[in-house]
Formats: sequence, C-alpha cells, structure tokens
Amino acid sequence: MAFDGLGDKLQDIFKRMKGQGKISEKDLKAVMREVKVALLEADVNYKVVKQFVDNVTNRAVGEEVMESLTPGQQVVKIVHDELTQLLGGTQSKLTINPKPPTVIMMVGLQGSGKTTTSGKLGKLLKKQGKRPLLTACDVYRPAAIKQLQVLGEQLDIPVYTLGDKISPVDIAKGAIEHAKSHGNDIVILDTAGRLHIDEVLMEELKNVKEVAQPTEILLVVDSMVGQDAVNVADSFNELLDITGVVLTKLDGDTRGGAALSIKTITGKPIKFAGMGEKLDALEPFHPDRMASRILGMGDVMTLIEKAQETVDQKKAEEMTKKLMKAEFTLEDYLDQMEQLQNMGNINSMLEMMPGMSKNKLKDIQIDERDMARTKAIILSMTPAERRNPKIINGSRRKRIAAGSGMKVQDVNRLLKQYEQSQVLMKQFGGMATGKKGKKGGGKFKLPFGM
Repeated sequence: MAFDGLGDKLQDIFKRMKGQGKISEKDLKAVMREVKVALLEADVNYKVVKQFVDNVTNRAVGEEVMESLTPGQQVVKIVHDELTQLLGGTQSKLTINPKPPTVIMMVGLQGSGKTTTSGKLGKLLKKQGKRPLLTACDVYRPAAIKQLQVLGEQLDIPVYTLGDKISPVDIAKGAIEHAKSHGNDIVILDTAGRLHIDEVLMEELKNVKEVAQPTEILLVVDSMVGQDAVNVADSFNELLDITGVVLTKLDGDTRGGAALSIKTITGKPIKFAGMGEKLDALEPFHPDRMASRILGMGDVMTLIEKAQETVDQKKAEEMTKKLMKAEFTLEDYLDQMEQLQNMGNINSMLEMMPGMSKNKLKDIQIDERDMARTKAIILSMTPAERRNPKIINGSRRKRIAAGSGMKVQDVNRLLKQYEQSQVLMKQFGGMATGKKGKKGGGKFKLPFGM
C-alpha cells in the first residue's frame, strides 16, 4: 500500500511527541528534521519537502495550543492539514460537459496502465449512470486495440475502433460523432504512449487534442517509478496542459513520493488512484482521507462508501434480525462472506480503520485463501445442511470434505466455530432484549477473556 514506509515512520515520530506536556522550539526542530528525512526517503521532491517542513514549523511555533489538545496532538493536526494541502487540498472531480459528449483524453508513457485505467474509469462512470464509449486511439502498440476490446466485453461497455491503419486523429473524430448518434455521453480516448517522451508522440497528442477538444486530459502515471513520475507529469503538463493525474499502482508503492510531489510541481490535481488490479480498483482521490491514512488515522469514509456500494441494505436488515434471534445459518454466513469480498481486499479495508497500519496488521493478516476454503466447504453442503448444520453426521462430514477437497478436520473446525457463534449470538440477543439468561444475570461477556 502507498505510504506504508512513510506512514510508519511519521506515526512513530508523532507517537513519541503525543505524551509530552510541553514542546519547545528546539524539540519541534528536532522532530521536523526526522520528518524531513522520512519524506526524502519516501522519494518526495526536495523542494516540496523543504516548503512542507517550513510551513509546519512556522504554524506550530506561532500556533496557540487548543485547550482540548496536547501540544503533540496539535502538531499532528498541523501536519495533517499541511499534508492535505500538499496532496491537493480538496477532492478534484471530473468536469462534465453540459453539452454531451464529455471527452476524456487519457495520456501517458507506455506501461503506465492507460488502457486498463480507461476501462476502470469507464466502469466507474457507468456505475454513476453515464453511458461511456471506449475509443482505441493507440494504433502502435501490439494488441492495444484487442486489449481494450476485451475490457469492453468484460465491462459491457462499447468500444469504438477503426483498426490500426487509420490515424488516431481520425479515430477520435469518428468516436465523437459515433457517441453523438448513439447516445454515449462520455468518450474515453485511449491514446498511444512511448517508452519516453518524444516529439512524435507529443505532436500526435496535440493533434488529437485539437480535433477532440477534450473536457479532461488525464495523465496516467505509474507511481512505482517514484520521482520520475513527477518529471513525466511536469513534461506532459507543459506540452498538453493536462487537467489532472491518475496515479496507478498506488497499492504497491510503499514510498508514495510521487503523490506528495505532483500537485505542487505541476499545479494539477490527482483525480483518481489505482488501488489494485481488479477493474473496480479505481478510487476518486481524496487528499484529506489520504493524509489521514498516512498518519494512521484511518479512512472510515471510504470504508463506509465501499460498504454502501456493495452491501444489499435489505439483506443487511434481514441479517440483523436473524442475528438478534440467533437464526444465522451457514447460508447466511456464505452470503455475508461474499458481500465482504465484493468490497475488495480485506487487509486493505482493515488498514482503513483508525490506528491500523500494515506494520500493526502484520500479525493478523487475513489469508483470503482461507475464506475460499471455507466457501468450498459450505458450497459442498446441501441446502438443508446449510440451514440446519445439526443434521451433519459423520458420513455427511466425510462427503462434504471430499466434495470440497478438504479434510474432515477442516469441516469439524468450521462447524465448531459456527456452534460457538450461535452461543455468542444468543448471549448478545438476550442482552439486547433485556432478557436474562440462565447464567450471567443478563450481562453480555465478550469472548477471549476481554
């Protein structure tokens, strides 16, 4: 995940500060030296680091400490504010043309992930009720057109192509006319890249821009290349006047220097972040939320939004009632597991919880293969067995184990966990309704001695 290295270092630095009742100017300068080193090691541009450290220091020295906060907490608040500004201040949304179609031109170097990002963006916009048209303007890279067509089929989004013998300028022009006559309100132009910035590439992109008159020109940048990503962004911006940046592979770069430098160097906002390989792993970029993640404050808002997008509200209400009555079956468990997996990588979601970081989660990493094995066991049961696991005798356990490719011990373990959860739910239900159980006087006791 982006910023893991930087986040761990900053959190460690500020943890030492929080307990102090008083912080002198000398203490502050020592802390900011550590912050400076951490930022430089994260591959943040030197000028950006210097300005950031100066801003924080000036605010912290002149800031009146709020009564409800310790001096250390006040410094963390200032750092959070300045990090947010460094990342862009506020979320920068896509500009939608009031007169359709909105043309979005995707540019960048070869290998940055333009084609995949074009598909991801199309899916995101489709979920918002738009009717996107993907356009294959890359006539040079082998199989680029085919790749976009495959993505279009997977996403059920139309792809416009005239083959690799027609100029990208004519393809862009044709796509816009096609969109107007077929009711597509978004046209995404997947343009060609090169291994480096050259005159031929830029001249062609300028010609496409002139014909297409795009509402947005999004530069797709591979965040893994670090400081080079900033240099690429600066060059493209100078020649094309881009409107925003999409950072890809942000889930794999532990430094994150590119994200912290691009806005300051180019003056253009980061609009989206690629957080994984799946086609729904493109997120709108929120500077304040990313700053919170870096400082270990979590990202609860994104977590809530993911839940709202994927969780069936009606099913959730029904599940709550079942839990209260201890009527939760293995079919329900399977359904909940699938809804959880639809939200994305579980370990990534845990990192969004306040106080959690990859370093803290290393001892409780959830192996999603375990979930797959659990699903296999449940799916090997009959509907009757899932609804009433009490009927699963020895011979049924053997059959379920064989059908799922697991051992009988694995089936036994799952059934034992289910029985324990039923007991826990009955306790919880009794506490919630005010009924006293036979034991415990109606008091709910958490498991594991807590």
